[in-house]
Amino acid sequence: MASSQPQKGIITYALSANRQRPLAGVTNAMIFNTYRRCRAQFLYVVPPIAFAYLLLNWATEKNEYYNSKEGRMHSPEAAAEAVQGGPVRG
Repeated sequence: MASSQPQKGIITYALSANRQRPLAGVTNAMIFNTYRRCRAQFLYVVPPIAFAYLLLNWATEKNEYYNSKEGRMHSPEAAAEAVQGGPVRG
């Protein structure tokens, strides 16, 4: 079989596959890759944030209790002051 000679005067242009549709599948890949990456980091991010939230909530409630009337009466000095009717002198 003899190969044919290229014809003169005919110019052929071609684009590679990645140049024809450079953003093909980007939206789909973006959604699923984001989901996959977030799922992989979930246990590194959520437990410390949840722990910090619970700790802050506990500290806020404790502070509100200590600064309430019942909380002030809980301390021994305040209880002695209430019984004696004046400030405690040591």
